[in-house]
Amino acid sequence: MADLNKTEKTTRDKIIDMLKGEKGYVSGQEMCDRLSLSRTAVWKHIKALKADGYVIDSVNNRGYRLVSLPDIIDEAAIRSHLHTKWLAGDIVYLPETDSSNIQAKQLGEKGGNNGTVVVTDKQTAGRGRRGRTWISPAGNIYYSILLYPDVAVERASMITLIAAMAVARAVRDEEKLEAMIKWPNDVVVNGKKICGILTESSTDMEYIQYVVVGIGINCNQKEFDDEISDTATSISLELGRDVERAKLLAKFFDYFEDYYDIFLETEDFSRLSEKYNELLINKEREVKIIEKGQQRVLRAVGINDMGGLIVEDSKGNRDTIISGEVSVRGLYGYV
Repeated sequence: MADLNKTEKTTRDKIIDMLKGEKGYVSGQEMCDRLSLSRTAVWKHIKALKADGYVIDSVNNRGYRLVSLPDIIDEAAIRSHLHTKWLAGDIVYLPETDSSNIQAKQLGEKGGNNGTVVVTDKQTAGRGRRGRTWISPAGNIYYSILLYPDVAVERASMITLIAAMAVARAVRDEEKLEAMIKWPNDVVVNGKKICGILTESSTDMEYIQYVVVGIGINCNQKEFDDEISDTATSISLELGRDVERAKLLAKFFDYFEDYYDIFLETEDFSRLSEKYNELLINKEREVKIIEKGQQRVLRAVGINDMGGLIVEDSKGNRDTIISGEVSVRGLYGYV
């Protein structure tokens, strides 16, 4: 696995860190001394931060105090919360693009670094599973991860499950919402979807050239079209407040790196299935299995070491459902 060096923090990043690290005021002289800057240079940086949406209080003889942060998800904002070893070593931020997956795949074709992430505020051509359009308004997070996993082609789909686990855990940690997973990879809160994941790969016979994991999280969206308003929600709507997107995204990267490294060691879900099953909203519930026009109602038990959903009939007979082969729906509502 590539060992990517983190980009050294800029003067701007260091000033932000200083302001965030103090509850009160930071004197201009202290900034000058710690950063080896002139007072004019400090003032120019503060002015630029204010122009970018940082609310900073300035008082003569006291210095500067950070009042509030802008809701931005550029590289600097993400790195200020990031604790990964290799993931997000390269961050490509695009205020608007056609699709973060398209951009990440282009990087994959050019040999972009393992763990590179493409992040955007808005997509004009977002895509979901089975070719569906993914509506991508501003206020949410849309991002893709470029990976070069040394695993068999048939194992690549498990990376999607890892992404779902990382999203659910990040939302639970940062926003204190009981995010769950509807097998295989929909993340839901209070029975409504908050996240979509699309994994695409470039393969050559038995080998994977690269994998791109595309993720969209409904963060600060306030309204949904009528056709999906009963099945979709956002973290903001559930909490009644806006989300600090960069912090949530960095937490996702922490979890994804941890789970992905474990997966690469085993090439299956033997060390992750228990963690996944803790988040599985289908577990111990009846689900409707739809396959080739036929329907069966069975009880979901959990996933196996290959990521398949184990189901059981009333007599205790078990079967395993493979993602993509059938449709699994809850009997009551979305889940």
